[in-house]
Amino acid sequence: MNFDLAEALLEALAVRLSPKRPFTWASGLKSPIYCDNRQLLGYPELRRSIVLALSERARALHPTLIAGTATAGIPWAALVAGELDLPLAYVRAEAKKHGMGRRVEGLAVQGHRVLLLEDLISTGGSSLRCAEALREEGAELLEILALFSYGLPAAEAAFREAGVPWSVLATFEQLLAKAVEQGLVDGEDQAALAEWRKDPAAWSGRWT
Repeated sequence: MNFDLAEALLEALAVRLSPKRPFTWASGLKSPIYCDNRQLLGYPELRRSIVLALSERARALHPTLIAGTATAGIPWAALVAGELDLPLAYVRAEAKKHGMGRRVEGLAVQGHRVLLLEDLISTGGSSLRCAEALREEGAELLEILALFSYGLPAAEAAFREAGVPWSVLATFEQLLAKAVEQGLVDGEDQAALAEWRKDPAAWSGRWT
């Protein structure tokens, strides 16, 4: 499928680059990049293209159930499950503190070949906790598939250590290349983004 999600992310302002005036993440870290893939849900044609791209990858893995991470992965999981006519579940990174205390909601995942959909991968921690929950309930986790990843070394190491396969529709490298092509960042910005990606905490520390 010929679909450039990196370009779409920039056009929809789902990803913004601002090395000279960094964003503040919920963790308090300063970052030259901010991603809000929820913006993509508001564009019907773009949303459809993303669902088709996710579904194409899903078909290659032959899942029997689609799961989404709570909360941002749930809409994409629901749309893909509908496209493929497959059962749906969603997974919390932590169990509920009330009721049944479940982490996995929806159809029981035991014995299913599960594709877990995520909207964004940063450090990978929350995604891996969801993967752990699925495995604990007897699912065969095929892969974590995300729309976009910051490509942080910490995430790559975490997935490797956990033995969890993962893939994304758009990479940090693709996004940066598209931003350069469109004149959205200059050489100084590119260097700052590369430095941040290598060590986000150290880069953030320069702004405190």
